[in-house]
Amino acid sequence: MKIAVIGATGMVGQVILQVLEERNFPLTTLLPVASERSVGSEINYKNTAYKVIGLQEAVDSRPDIALFSAGGDTSLEWAPKFAENGTTVIDNSSAWRMDPSKKLIIPEINAGELKSEDKIIANPNCSTIQLLMALKPLHDEYTIKRVVVSTYQSITGTGVKAVQQLENEYEGKKGEMAYPYPIHRNAIPQCDVFTENGYTKEEMKLTNETKKILGDDTVLVSATAIRIPVVGGHSEAVNVQFENDFTESDVRRILSNFPGVTVQDNPDVNTYPMPVYAEGKDDVFVGRIRRDYSQANTLNMWIVADNLRKGAATNAVQIAEFLVNNKLV
Repeated sequence: MKIAVIGATGMVGQVILQVLEERNFPLTTLLPVASERSVGSEINYKNTAYKVIGLQEAVDSRPDIALFSAGGDTSLEWAPKFAENGTTVIDNSSAWRMDPSKKLIIPEINAGELKSEDKIIANPNCSTIQLLMALKPLHDEYTIKRVVVSTYQSITGTGVKAVQQLENEYEGKKGEMAYPYPIHRNAIPQCDVFTENGYTKEEMKLTNETKKILGDDTVLVSATAIRIPVVGGHSEAVNVQFENDFTESDVRRILSNFPGVTVQDNPDVNTYPMPVYAEGKDDVFVGRIRRDYSQANTLNMWIVADNLRKGAATNAVQIAEFLVNNKLV
C-alpha cells in the first residue's frame, strides 16, 4: 500500500502523518510531498526519516492513495493527474466538494456511497464535519427543517501564519498579519472571503455541504462564522428545528450511540465541551442540549471538535481506511 501525503510539511499534513501513525495505517511506502521549496527536506514517520518529493515525482510513483492538503488550486491542477494514473485522491480542500460528480464523505455518515471508480473524493469543511456528526442521527430520527449555526473557529483553521500572528500579539511583537485585524483579545466575524450575498464562503460551505451530505435540499441552513483566538478546535452554537418533537433524554441517547460523538452535558457540575479539552482528540463533543422554548420542536446544542483532526486529517484517514478495508483501492 503506497500512500502519498500532499502538503506533508503543512499544518494539516503533519497531523495526517500523526494520525496515520497513531492508527497504524497499513502502508508499506510513504511518499511525503510538498511544494518545490520543501523538496529535499525530511519528515519523520515512525522514527524513520523520509525525503520530501515534488508533485510530478509523486504522480509518476503511482501511489494507491493520495491524501491532499495543499489548497484548492493545487488540488484542481494535480488531483486529476493522480486520478488519471490510477491513484485514489482524498482531498481536504474545497476544490471538489460541490462538484456533482464527486462524493463528499464523512465516513460515519455516508462512506457506503463510495465505489472503486471514485478516484477523487472530497473531505468536507471542518465546521461542516462536526456539525453533521451531531445532526445526522437526529435528522434520521426527527427530520430537520432548519438549522441556525454560529461557529467560533480556531485560528489553526487559517494556518501557521495565523498562529504566528496570535503569538506575536501575545508577546507584543510586530509581524506578518494573517487577518486584517488583531486576533488577540478579539473576535473577527469573518472566516474566508465575502460572497455577493453578504455571507462568507465559510458560511456558504456550511449551507451547501450540509444539503449534499444529508442528500436533502429541503434542510434550511443559516450560518455565521466567527474567528476567535483559540487553537484547540472549533465550537458551534446550533439551533435546530425538527418536523417531529423530541425529548432531551432521547436526544442525548441518540447522540451517545452515534459512533464518533461524545456527549458532555451535565450543567450541575459545569460539564460541557470546550476546545481546550477537544484538542488532540478525534471525537465530536456535544453538550448544552436543551429545548428552545420560543419555537416548537426546536433544540439548542453546543458542538466542539479539533478542526485539524476530525475536521480534516482524521476524517481523511478514515476515508482511506474504509477504501482499504472494503478493497476499493
